[in-house]
Amino acid sequence: MRQDDARFMARAVALARRGLGRTSPNPPVGAVVVRGGRIVGEGWHRRAGGPHAEVVALRRAGAAARGATLYVTLEPCSHFGRTPPCADAVIAARVGRVVVAVGDPNPRVRGRGLRALRAAGIRVDVGVLANEAGAVSAWFRHFVVRRRPYVLLKLAASLDGRIATASGESRWVSGAAARRWVHALRNRVDAVMVGAGTVLADDPALTCRIRGGRDPRRIIVDGRLRVSPRAAVFRRGSASPTIVVTTTAASPHRRRALQRAGAEVVALPGRRGRVRMDAVLKALAARDVVSVLVEGGADLAATLLRERAVDRALVVSAPLLLGADGRAMLAGLGVARLASALRLAQVTVTRLGPDVLWDGAVQYRGGAAIVR
Repeated sequence: MRQDDARFMARAVALARRGLGRTSPNPPVGAVVVRGGRIVGEGWHRRAGGPHAEVVALRRAGAAARGATLYVTLEPCSHFGRTPPCADAVIAARVGRVVVAVGDPNPRVRGRGLRALRAAGIRVDVGVLANEAGAVSAWFRHFVVRRRPYVLLKLAASLDGRIATASGESRWVSGAAARRWVHALRNRVDAVMVGAGTVLADDPALTCRIRGGRDPRRIIVDGRLRVSPRAAVFRRGSASPTIVVTTTAASPHRRRALQRAGAEVVALPGRRGRVRMDAVLKALAARDVVSVLVEGGADLAATLLRERAVDRALVVSAPLLLGADGRAMLAGLGVARLASALRLAQVTVTRLGPDVLWDGAVQYRGGAAIVR
C-alpha cells in the first residue's frame, strides 16, 4: 500500500456514506480520482438508476483521469443493469491504477470487474480500508448473499427492561437525543417495521423528521387486520408507501378498506393469524428492500428473534425503573437456561444524552454472529 492510499480511500468511504438509504437495491459507493497527489475528480452513487460513483468521478476528472489512480470503495461492476458496466468506463478513461477497498459479493460481479481491469493492463490493488468500506456496504452484501433484508431491531426500555407503565404510558421512555438518533436511522434504512399492537397503542406516523431526510417505507405486520384505515401511518401524507402484511385468511373487506386508505396489502400464508417472518422478509426482498428497522412491539420483536431473523440489535437503556407491572420490551423467547440465551457480539456502547445505546450483532446458539 502506498503512503497516501489510506487517505484517499478514507475520502471515498466518506463519500459512500452520503448514499446510505438512497441507492437500494444497489450499494452505496464512493470514488476518488487522484493525479499527482491531488484529487481531480470524485463522486458517489446518489440513487438507484443514476450514474455510479466511478462514472461520476471520472466525468469530473475529464482528461486528467488518463494515467491517474482511481480509489473506489467497492469493486467496479462488470454487467449491464440500469446502467452500463463501470469496469468498461474505467478502462475507457485509461486510468493507470485502481485501488479497491472490498470485492463485490454479487454473483454477477464477484471478481469479474477486477479481472476485466487487469486484463486491460490496469494495475489493481485490493484491501485498502476494507473494514471501513465494508461497514458502509454491509447491508447490501448481506442482501445479495442471503437474499433477504438486513434486519435491525431497535428497543428502547427502562433499566429494568420495560417499554411502558402498567397503564400503557410509553411517551417518552427514552430522551430527546435518542429520538433524534432514531430519526437519523430511519433516514438510512429502506423500511421501518412495526406490529399491529404498536399502531393500535401509539398511532405512530413512522416518518423521518430531520431536515433533508426522507421517509422509509412503512411495514405493518398485522395477521388479523386489526389496524384502522384512519391510523396516522395512512392519514399523514408521505412519498413512501405503506405495506400491510397479513394472512390469506384475513377479512377481504378490511383488506379493501386499507387499500382505499392507500396501503399495499400483502397476504401471505399463516397460522392462527400469524405470518412467518421468513415469508415477510422474502416478500420485502422481492420489493428490493435491503434493510429493515424493526421498532416494535414486544411480540413482533420476540417472533423475529425466535425465528433467528434479527441481524443486529440496538437497545436504548433509559435511566428509569418501572417495576414488574410495567410492560416488558420482549415477549417470551423460551430461554430455559443461560447457555441458551441470545447474546450480542461486537458490542459498542454509546451515550445518547441521559440514555445508553447498546449496539451489537445478534449471536444465536450454534451460529456465528453476522458481522456488520
